[in-house]
Amino acid sequence: MPKIYFIRHGQTDWNADARLQGTTDIPLNDIGRTQARGNGFKLVDMIDDASGYDFVAGPLARTVETMQLVRTSMGLEPDDFRRDPELVEVGFGDWEGKRWVDLRESDPEGVASYLAAPLQFAPPNGEGYGGAHNRAVRWLHSVARDTVVVSHGGISRVLRGYLLDIPEPEIVQLKVPQDKVMEIVRTPELQDIVWH
Repeated sequence: MPKIYFIRHGQTDWNADARLQGTTDIPLNDIGRTQARGNGFKLVDMIDDASGYDFVAGPLARTVETMQLVRTSMGLEPDDFRRDPELVEVGFGDWEGKRWVDLRESDPEGVASYLAAPLQFAPPNGEGYGGAHNRAVRWLHSVARDTVVVSHGGISRVLRGYLLDIPEPEIVQLKVPQDKVMEIVRTPELQDIVWH
């Protein structure tokens, strides 16, 4: 089965301010650029020959720039990768740009529904985790060769939920560091996640 190395995009100012980004196209900040370069250097030690790998990123600016920086750190042509809309972040609709602390006050029922059953709930005018789960699983089953992917926290969570059979309410609580590479280990005997 193919190897998959998953990288969450580097930090943005909205990440630093604990704001929901969703599909809003927020650029990396300087910390995020440093994180992206660092993850590229990690991959140099993990991948003997990158020529056989597929490199794919979500279409938003923060994932595209992260992949460019990862590839540059690996000594590869920065723009030689695919963009896949299946890997875009969870669409949070009217919640985008808001902080959790504010949402708990302005939409307590919505937040409670989200936390209880995140795959069943969608914010107003949003997609929610259920739609992102379906996209992420479709993408996972399409992977045909060893792959480096740059995507988002929500996509990482639903992939781990799917692969590791994590109970639905726990999925949205999973941590997704921006300075680590997640290796998805998939063999006939084992499905697991290893952080590097």
